[in-house]
Amino acid sequence: MDKELPEVISSEEVYAGRLVRVVRDTVREGEQTYVREVVGHPGGAAVVPLFGDGTVAFVSQYRHPTRRYVLELPAGKLDPGEGPAETAARELEEELGLVAGSLEPLSEFYTTPGFCAERLWVFLATDLVETERRQEEDEIIEVVRMPLRRALDMVASGEIDDAKTIIGLLLAARRVGADERGG
Repeated sequence: MDKELPEVISSEEVYAGRLVRVVRDTVREGEQTYVREVVGHPGGAAVVPLFGDGTVAFVSQYRHPTRRYVLELPAGKLDPGEGPAETAARELEEELGLVAGSLEPLSEFYTTPGFCAERLWVFLATDLVETERRQEEDEIIEVVRMPLRRALDMVASGEIDDAKTIIGLLLAARRVGADERGG
């Protein structure tokens, strides 16, 4: 169904930070005119590091908006000129000290399209080789490794509640033939 897109009548930047910017757009859709605030973000990539023994590695880190530690896949923002696969490989090495022999795309999606333009790519990393971790200065993370089956149980119980992690785990499990009952 081809539908004419709404027209952006005006756009005003109301905030520009290190990671995000916020604009206030006035939009005309048919006879209606309305205002939308949009968070701009460069996009990011996440990676599901799946070891040959069926375990998956995560990072646990404090996420200030949630006011708690969150168990999540290694991920980071796209740097200028960097593609999603390059970002995924970089984050895998920086946060976990791993290099993937194989990096397969699993999905790409908008994280919160109601107010944010962030697009995220998720990859499955296999044939993992250990190297040196190269964390960024402001990263305080703990590496957590567990069987894929346990991670899927944690998704089902709500213990893992980060969207990119849920999407990545479910798609990785499907890719490798695992499900919530086993691996």
